[in-house]
Amino acid sequence: MSIRAVVVDDQAMIRAGFGALLAAQPDVEVVGEAADGAQAVEVVRATRPDVVLMDVRMPVLDGLEATRRILADFPDEVEGEASGDGRGGAERPRILILTTFDIDDYVFEALRAGASGFLLKDATPQALLDAVRAVAAGDSLLAPGITRRLIEHFVSTRARPPAEPSRLADLTPREREVFVLIARGLSNQEIAGELFIAEQTTKTHVSRILTKLGLRDRVQAVVLGYETGLVTPGQEPT
Repeated sequence: MSIRAVVVDDQAMIRAGFGALLAAQPDVEVVGEAADGAQAVEVVRATRPDVVLMDVRMPVLDGLEATRRILADFPDEVEGEASGDGRGGAERPRILILTTFDIDDYVFEALRAGASGFLLKDATPQALLDAVRAVAAGDSLLAPGITRRLIEHFVSTRARPPAEPSRLADLTPREREVFVLIARGLSNQEIAGELFIAEQTTKTHVSRILTKLGLRDRVQAVVLGYETGLVTPGQEPT
C-alpha cells in the first residue's frame, strides 16, 4: 500500500520540488499540498494522509498551530508499536517539521504538540525519502543527531521542574528503564540489546509506556525524559 503524503510550505518551488520527488517513488502518493497552515488542516481532513511535511513559518496559520489542530482530530490515538502491522497501528497522520538551522522555541513547541520529528530543508533527496518512509512505518525521527541536539538545546535552556510528574510513578521498574532509553534516543532494537530482552517485548513495553504517560509517540517521550531530568543534555547511550 502506498504512503499517502501531503506537502505544506508557503514557497511554491519547495512544494513542487518535494512533491515531484515523492511522486516519483513507487511507494509514495502525493495526495495534496497546502501553502499555509489553514489550508493544511483542511487538506489533511479531506485526504487523511499518512505523512505531512509541515513548514514552520507560514502566513494565515503557522505550522505549530496547524500541527495542533491536525492532531486534535486524533485525541485518543498513541503510537501503536505493539500492533505488529508494520505501520504503527495508528491512523493519525505523522507530521515531519520542515526547518532550517535557524531554529527557535517555535520548532520545539511543534515537537511538544505531537510532531514526529524534524527534516532539514537542505536534506538530501534520499534523506527526505528515508524520513517519510520511517515515520509512515510508525517510527519517530530520533536517530538523526539533529533531532537529539535540538531537544537537548531547548531543554537545557529551560528550568527543571521541582519534581517528576506523578504519572511516572505508574511505570514499573522495567518500564522506567525502557522509558529512559527511549528518551536517550535508542531504537527498539537497541533497547532490546541494552536490556537483553526480545525486540517484541520492547515494543510491548513502549506501547504500554506511551499509554500510561498519555504520550502520542516516542518524540514526546524524549521531550518528557529531558524535562523531568531523567536524561540530561549531552548524555549518550552507553
